[in-house]
Amino acid sequence: MNQSPPIEAPFGSWASSITADRIVSGSIRLVQPSLSQGCCYWIESRPQENGRSVLVCLDPNGQTIDLTPAPFNARSTVHEYGGGAYLASAGNCWFVNFDDQRIYATGIGSAPRAITAAGEKRFADLCHDAARNRLIAVCEDHSGTGEAVNSLVSVDLRDGTTRDIVSGCDFYSSPRLSPDGRKLAWLCWNHPHLPWDQTELWVAELDEHGQLRHPRQIGGDKPASLLQPEWRESDLYFVSDAGNWWNLYRWDGEQVRQLTDEHAELGQPHWMFAMRSYGLCQLPLAVGSFVADGRSRLYRISLEDGSAQPVLFPYSHIEQIHVERDRALLLAGAPDRPMAVIDFDLRNDTWRVLREAESLELDASMLAVPQAIEYPTSNGESAHALYYPASNAGYRGSGSEKEPLLVKCHGGPTAASSPALDLRTQYWTSRGIGVLDVNYRGSTGYGREYRHSLYGRWGKADVDDAVFGARHLADEGIADNDRMMIRGGSAGGYTVLCALTFHDAFRAGASYYGIGDLESMFAHTHKFESHYDHQLLGLNGNREQIFEERSPSRHAEKISCPVIFFQGLEDKVVPPGQSEHMVEILRKRGIPVAYLAFAGEAHGFRQAENIRRALEAELAFYARILRFEPYGDLASIQIENLD
Repeated sequence: MNQSPPIEAPFGSWASSITADRIVSGSIRLVQPSLSQGCCYWIESRPQENGRSVLVCLDPNGQTIDLTPAPFNARSTVHEYGGGAYLASAGNCWFVNFDDQRIYATGIGSAPRAITAAGEKRFADLCHDAARNRLIAVCEDHSGTGEAVNSLVSVDLRDGTTRDIVSGCDFYSSPRLSPDGRKLAWLCWNHPHLPWDQTELWVAELDEHGQLRHPRQIGGDKPASLLQPEWRESDLYFVSDAGNWWNLYRWDGEQVRQLTDEHAELGQPHWMFAMRSYGLCQLPLAVGSFVADGRSRLYRISLEDGSAQPVLFPYSHIEQIHVERDRALLLAGAPDRPMAVIDFDLRNDTWRVLREAESLELDASMLAVPQAIEYPTSNGESAHALYYPASNAGYRGSGSEKEPLLVKCHGGPTAASSPALDLRTQYWTSRGIGVLDVNYRGSTGYGREYRHSLYGRWGKADVDDAVFGARHLADEGIADNDRMMIRGGSAGGYTVLCALTFHDAFRAGASYYGIGDLESMFAHTHKFESHYDHQLLGLNGNREQIFEERSPSRHAEKISCPVIFFQGLEDKVVPPGQSEHMVEILRKRGIPVAYLAFAGEAHGFRQAENIRRALEAELAFYARILRFEPYGDLASIQIENLD
């Protein structure tokens, strides 16, 4: 069958079937898959239900059941980012409800029933202590004045009574009970550290009443990020980056031994609870996801000698691995495959897809495949990125025209870009706009040294990497140097605003709940990140000077290109005032500016209509600034100070 030759048309104007309406109507977010007694569980965040997070169970008979009917919303707000919002164990299931942060019991055929009392306590990262008929959980108590108090608590499943088990540190996570119920392991850390900086691993015996005896620190006496403790019989396994890369370690009750020695990451920054990068099998094996060069690979790991063998698996982004005996449930995606819940049989390396995040039927010829690139940046160093070329088999650019480029800055900033299929990226590339998804210095997946290379240089190194990356593609003759845009959310929004303030590389920018004033941000932010500035900015007694030098709002007279701002009005991480202050400055200076605020949205948009509106408004904004005609009927957008 002959295909029609591609139509010659200006970049940015190509017709695409990947519309904002189709994205939000067919997309969900998948979180925390787990296995228990042959049942598969996961959480679906559904934009079509105003972002409600629904706990789903797939039983051994293949029946899929929602365990949290509306209006219940399985979502914790501990550390504001949450995670670890449910636990399935021994035929039971418990979850944290978003509206009241109480723990509820639920199950197939039974309505949710409150366990804990109403109040100011939040819970996450649940662990089942069946012998004592209780849960062990992270608790964040907001009932007092000042900073919230974090601890590990027991929750009596008969009457919901909570009692402290461990307290005194600023943060706790990962309570894990040994198989015989006699020992408890947990992680803790203190300001100014975050869990990817330095954590402590502790183990204690439990008496007959469940109280701790003889607590012992196993790791973390030296600077290292320890993650995900897991028991196998009497041995405790965990991940540590003491050797620059997150690798697997084992404590046998007497000493710690490093098992794997890969120049790759068996871990990721624990912004949320219950993140798992490996699982322990029935045989003396583990299955884990190592990240290198921006790509995940699945490995079998011998628990005897630490050797790691790759598993043939057609996915390049793998996370949230949960193992029961010889079966693994995990999340995985690839450039041509959306994120999905995968049921993996470890006996014969077969797998099946249980649920995909995207339900659209896509033409592969329209999809852009990311290319991992490394390029020189400031201070003689290198940075990394995923480059997505403008891609649509039905079109090609006009004449010698080069593609416009949209530089994307991920949040965190301790995070990373993923190569998994993201229709919001393909939304741009299928219309003829290239995307450079920057893994700037400070990103994860390249070792502890690269991750910490942003410390003391936030607002400089990350910004340089975005600018140098854009110029690299222009110098290579790929991108149009005069039609470059930049977008990012949260910390990525701060990178955007710094790039527009202190550089002139971009024609337009989009800030999603970005940080404009650092002093105001860290004066009002939540406990988890309240000392993050000590690491990112390297204050060292020059606090006011650094705030002054690196706050975009204090140098907004340098911004000369149009900016569009998007903001959730319920955002507790980056409050609305951050965006509104920047908008007002640009408005008064006569710089073209647009502002879209969304009621009912917090840090990150979850509601379908708001996601659709923001995506279309951003496209309409760029089209008016760069003067191209976008495909489709887009809602009008008000841009102040634009002739």
